[in-house]
Amino acid sequence: MLKLRLSRGGTKKRPVYKLVVADSRFSRDGRFIEKVGFFNPLLPKEKKERIGLEAERIKYWLGQGAKPTTRVARILGENELMPMPVNGNNPQKAIPKKDRKKETSTEAKKEEAPKADAAPAAEAKKEEAPKADAAPAAEAKKEEAPKKEEAPKGEKK
Repeated sequence: MLKLRLSRGGTKKRPVYKLVVADSRFSRDGRFIEKVGFFNPLLPKEKKERIGLEAERIKYWLGQGAKPTTRVARILGENELMPMPVNGNNPQKAIPKKDRKKETSTEAKKEEAPKADAAPAAEAKKEEAPKADAAPAAEAKKEEAPKKEEAPKGEKK
């Protein structure tokens, strides 16, 4: 699977990142297919030298099925190369916490409604089945089971 991700460079405590297209099985700073940009987090956000992107190549790789990581998706969204992600790629974080509870409670109500409709139909089927046949079968099973001899707790066999 192809990924658009950041590959770390620079020195200790002075990171500089390359934006690369790589197979997801390769290590973060290892082999990559193509370098399509750079990102320098130490520069202020207003400076144009902070991010450099090759827009045509990025669009090409997105068209080929490459998936951006959360941070890369945000960088591309800020530069209008793709839609801005809503709180990253995590579907749980895409919904604000206060709205999550509301959605789960409304979904639970929707699920309960079909169960309530199905319950009377299931009871009707149970009533149609003859009850007399079920009782002797249960008693026969009890009689067939061999009884184990229990030794008193203090004695060994």
